[in-house]
Amino acid sequence: MSTNTQVLIIGYVWVEPTSSAAGSRMLQLINLFLENNYEVTFASPAQKGENAFDLSQMGVTETEIVLNSSSFDAFIQELNPNIVVFDRFMMEEQFGWRVVENCPNAIRILDTEDLHFLRKVRYTQLKNAEEFSDIALLKSDEAKREIASILRCDLSLIISSYEMRLLKDVFRIDESILLYLPFLLDVIDESKQEAWLPYEEREDFVFVGNFFHKPNVDAVLELKRMWRGIRERLPKVNIHIYGAYVSQQIQQLHKPDQGFILHGYTSDVIEKVSKAKVVLAPLRFGAGIKGKLTEAMICGTPSVTTAIGAEGMRDEFPWNGFVEDDLNAFADLAIKLYTEKEIWLQAQNNGVKIINTIYDKTILGNKFTEKLNYLQNEIESHRNANFLGSLLQYQTLQATKYMSKWIEEKNKPTS
Repeated sequence: MSTNTQVLIIGYVWVEPTSSAAGSRMLQLINLFLENNYEVTFASPAQKGENAFDLSQMGVTETEIVLNSSSFDAFIQELNPNIVVFDRFMMEEQFGWRVVENCPNAIRILDTEDLHFLRKVRYTQLKNAEEFSDIALLKSDEAKREIASILRCDLSLIISSYEMRLLKDVFRIDESILLYLPFLLDVIDESKQEAWLPYEEREDFVFVGNFFHKPNVDAVLELKRMWRGIRERLPKVNIHIYGAYVSQQIQQLHKPDQGFILHGYTSDVIEKVSKAKVVLAPLRFGAGIKGKLTEAMICGTPSVTTAIGAEGMRDEFPWNGFVEDDLNAFADLAIKLYTEKEIWLQAQNNGVKIINTIYDKTILGNKFTEKLNYLQNEIESHRNANFLGSLLQYQTLQATKYMSKWIEEKNKPTS
């Protein structure tokens, strides 16, 4: 592949791999492009946080862009990228029409991260004590926006096998515009396994999660509710909570005398998880796949989670611990996994099989590269086969274009 092939990634936020799974995922994609000799530019309209990764040290150009501004048109015309990646559907909504107008031949890729409408509908139904259903998804305004964005793009990257089935079976999306691409991870070889701390040298439970993310807030509240019962049976054991952007609500849960210890942000999640005996993740809603649970497997640390937590992550393999939705049973299984070495060792081994079979970055990277090569050679016929996408592109182009231009005019200073 030629060294002058340009990729523009339009980021919803700046990359923070130590703050969220989404940040780690984006870094994996950037590395994949770089390994294939693409020149990468990362642009975002967001403010940079203190945990933002310096992409320039990888040879990536970083550029600040502005919403609802024709300055983006001049920027993308000069860059003239071969590929544009939208980080989440909101960026496609904002900038997709400008890309089509200024670089019509660029391949447009949507990295969904996870299906946002799925997480939002589940959250609403949990609050309303409603049973989850596909009908609610089909009625969701957020689903209509995100599905429209998927249809407008040449390819959408789908991180979860569950979400692939949902898009194909419930929303009837043609598989030709979807690519299953979960986390791109290194194989856990024997040398890595031998470096893990043994069962006897590990202690305590751990939870990791970014607290901008509502499912993580809810999960920690659930942990606090069940913690007293666990602590009564394991009086010397603690649970350590790590995560960026701690809210006041979460800070108030910090009770070291009760073994419930809130640490906040850490730049080295792997080190913390590698020393723990068990990861706990009682996630009651959400979408995508969970970085905290693949990190657990990478560290050789078994976990207890829910059906939502394990969803789309393991195919038919047994879990790296236990999957349980009932909170009383969840606490019992947490204690069982913590105290029974043979079960713990088997769970650890299960995690190795999951990572090495499903998340092998070499196999997944080759699949992604093959798809890109196909699109670059067959983009016209590929787009012709996606009539709904071209229809939505036409309709949306008109609507968002004139709304954006109106906002741009409105924002201009008056004389």
